[in-house]
Amino acid sequence: MSVIDKLRLDHAHMVGLLRHMVRIRRFEEKCAELYTQEKIRGFLHLYDGEEAIASGIIPVLTAEDRIVATYREHGHALVRDVPMTTVMAEMYGKAEGCSGGRGGSMHLFDAATNFYGGNAIVGGGLPLAAGLALADRMQGKDSVTACFFGEGAVAEGEFHETMNLAQLWALPVLFVCENNNYAMGSALARTEAETDISAKAACYGIHSEAVDGMDVVAMEAAARRAIQRIRETGAPVFLEARTYRFRAHSMFDAQLYRDKNEVEEWRRKGPIVRFQGWLMDNKLIREADIAKIEADIDAEITEAVAFAEAGTWEPVEDLEKHVLGAQPSPPVPAKPSGQTEEITYREAVKRAIREAIERDDRVFLMGEDVGAYGGCYAVTKGLMAELGEDRIRDTPLSESGFTGAGIGAAAAGMRPIVELMTVNFSLLALDQILNTAATLRHMSGGQFDVPLVIRMATGAGKQLAAQHSHSLEGWYAHIPGLKVLAPATIEDARGMLWTALEDPDPVLIFENVMLYNRTGPIDKNAGVVPISGAAIRRPGTDISLITYGGSLHKTLEAAGQLADEGIEAEVIDLRSLRPLDDETIVESVARTRRALIVDEGWRSGSLAAEISARIMEKGFWHLDAPVGRVCAAEVPIPYPKHLEDAAIPQVGSIVDGARAVMGR
Repeated sequence: MSVIDKLRLDHAHMVGLLRHMVRIRRFEEKCAELYTQEKIRGFLHLYDGEEAIASGIIPVLTAEDRIVATYREHGHALVRDVPMTTVMAEMYGKAEGCSGGRGGSMHLFDAATNFYGGNAIVGGGLPLAAGLALADRMQGKDSVTACFFGEGAVAEGEFHETMNLAQLWALPVLFVCENNNYAMGSALARTEAETDISAKAACYGIHSEAVDGMDVVAMEAAARRAIQRIRETGAPVFLEARTYRFRAHSMFDAQLYRDKNEVEEWRRKGPIVRFQGWLMDNKLIREADIAKIEADIDAEITEAVAFAEAGTWEPVEDLEKHVLGAQPSPPVPAKPSGQTEEITYREAVKRAIREAIERDDRVFLMGEDVGAYGGCYAVTKGLMAELGEDRIRDTPLSESGFTGAGIGAAAAGMRPIVELMTVNFSLLALDQILNTAATLRHMSGGQFDVPLVIRMATGAGKQLAAQHSHSLEGWYAHIPGLKVLAPATIEDARGMLWTALEDPDPVLIFENVMLYNRTGPIDKNAGVVPISGAAIRRPGTDISLITYGGSLHKTLEAAGQLADEGIEAEVIDLRSLRPLDDETIVESVARTRRALIVDEGWRSGSLAAEISARIMEKGFWHLDAPVGRVCAAEVPIPYPKHLEDAAIPQVGSIVDGARAVMGR
């Protein structure tokens, strides 16, 4: 018997479909009332008119299947059996809410039901869904990920990137576009050259179907066809549910962009009116049945409101809770063997990737040209032939799409390494890094880890000009929820990746381009390296030179020149830019009483400025001179070699900066 044949319209099933829709409608009517009373705050996006979609699709999924929703997700959560009590408490922002009060109306999460949340970024959940499905594919599971989004998302890059990636890799995703005709206040015809959205997905080779989203039976039948197809083929399916929202985009919306008669016309053919009327006309349900459904739902809503009202506010003392996961014990480095070998920084990173994949079935690498090409900087050359295309994955040129997929795979239990070719390209993935990777744990109230590592080349020195040469790691070090590393030595390049892959949080690793060819010794027994502390690379008594990454070796050379002048400089390699090791920094400054920070980022708003501020806050009374800074010039990195060199810290400018702090 096919899954289609299992579609039945017996009395219990019909009552169930109607109950789902009425339950969503009445719950949201109560939410609208509570919003006017200012008990629910922020944005409130109601599903009124679209209930047939969630009600027809979600019950067809199994408990093992996953759901990614949009910001209009109350109905999806309720049909998925997220308890109404915890949903309502979340709307209030109470600690008993399904997201611990951290998410609110647009970010309902529930790990127990594989509900991966609403997403307030239009199109932002699409790459996440692809990543969840990728994890299932790689783990040999037959689960399906259902991803719901509005028609406004089809204009976003994430939509096209995800469609391509899902079809390319045959990912088991059910994409559901809830086309309600208006992206906020813009009618579809005013924003899209092609208004047949199912045709857009079909362009990528995805099996696509347009469905009457106001007909719950049609939605269920389409869902059964789609899910059966996904389970049989492993490939994605796209459903365009053509529907209409009866209420405003959000409760702030005055709806001046559409005619009231248009809304009333759609209301007359709404999903509840239509299905309930059909049942009544065919004597398949009685008034008493409807009354019973409504009475039971009203009682449930009353209980949910009481639960929320009685709920507690999370104490202010817990403000920083759920930003990072439980921190693992610091790794214990292996005892040195006494035998060393000379290798390049590039080879150290390559070994770390190879060993991680061989050590842990959950680890894989993906990025642009990491496989057949061997990586832009040849870091991964030969690894695809050694480890296979499943573990070394070439991606399309779609940074947001594959970075978001890495986030989803991590949330589903994998340990992805995402390579972004250069830091400038990472800005195309900034939405996913900032709005999903860094916030997923917090918004879900600690329900989801994101054990993801993102590697990227950074820095100048190779005459690649302004779009390939900047040092933006200080920007990322500004973001709570991330850990940011800048390994500068051979041992750190190998060992910090090992440690990062065992961390529960997203870790960004910045590899300076000028280090890849650098050679150095590494102990044959070298292993893990801690990722939370700075290292003193050269002790000194007169001034603390604080730096990281590509500037470390310049700073060490500068310290040697200063020693010839009688200035003993202590060199601190930060290694971790978030969190910063304040203790090591302040202890060093307390000894030397002077500090100079060397940072390849721009001076204004720089990481150097942050470190300087912390020294002033925690070590001001130790200082005998103002903190100095040597940073990149306030220009885009130029192409000519002499200008490029002048734009970033060099040994000479570091020496001059130290002399200035010393008053010489």
